Amino acid sequence: MLTGSIIEDIKYQFRYGNMVMKLIFINVGVFVFFGLLLLISFLTQSSTFYNFLLNELQVTASLHTLLYQPWSAFTYMFLHINVFHILFNMLWLYWFGEIFVLYLGDKKVLPLYIIGGLGGALLYILSYNLFPAFKPVVEHSYMLGASASIYAIVFAAATLNPDHEIGLILLGNVKIKYVAVVSLLLSVLTIPHDNPGGGIAHLGGALTGYLYIMSLRGGFDPVGGITKLFKRKSAVKVGYKNTDGKVAPSARSKGEQERVDEILDKIARSGYDSLSKEERDFLFNYSKK
Repeated sequence: MLTGSIIEDIKYQFRYGNMVMKLIFINVGVFVFFGLLLLISFLTQSSTFYNFLLNELQVTASLHTLLYQPWSAFTYMFLHINVFHILFNMLWLYWFGEIFVLYLGDKKVLPLYIIGGLGGALLYILSYNLFPAFKPVVEHSYMLGASASIYAIVFAAATLNPDHEIGLILLGNVKIKYVAVVSLLLSVLTIPHDNPGGGIAHLGGALTGYLYIMSLRGGFDPVGGITKLFKRKSAVKVGYKNTDGKVAPSARSKGEQERVDEILDKIARSGYDSLSKEERDFLFNYSKK
């Protein structure tokens, strides 16, 4: 059955996929859930539960309201209700998440996603409570979406290796440092005109991603307690085919894995440019296995 096949594919990705794909599936799953809930609300002409749940999960700028729903500073970063919003966010998460995994491994993706979202929420809340421009609307302002978390990953990847190139339609190959800076600049410049909360959160997420990499280079992992909960996994897995035709990961050489860990730690401390040609070739060949 088609539905059964899709469910099996999702289960497989959660079991063997990297954290970037897992985060994409979680975000899409929450989006579909709220889409179905909105459909039910429309058909029954009763949106009370939908509005209640949405307000409980999106982060608010009101300190008084936040006191009674502190979890919203976490849940908002998995919440989307607009199809174009989630589409572009997930594309950026996939593109830059894979770059981040390539240079720093898989286990730091989720902690960075979380602290990036928290950093964006913090700057959003502080700005709405400090700047006079937001005083008339602060008690009724809400924000949702993974943008701040994704900007943290974007700027972390750009800080790790600013000269890494990605292909863009009409523009060709462009270094990610330019993509990161231009996209953030455009977002910040729209604050007086459209979605000021989102622009501020993007800035908070970007700053969090940059500071996170600089902290790693200084020898301190600000989320070390979180990362210890996750076993390091490489970006690409060697695999074998099992009886149902799917490819499952096989065991890696212990020596190879230790070598990759050493190179990833060196990138975190000193950046990709600090690698020797031999180390770059080893990492490239390893990722292609």
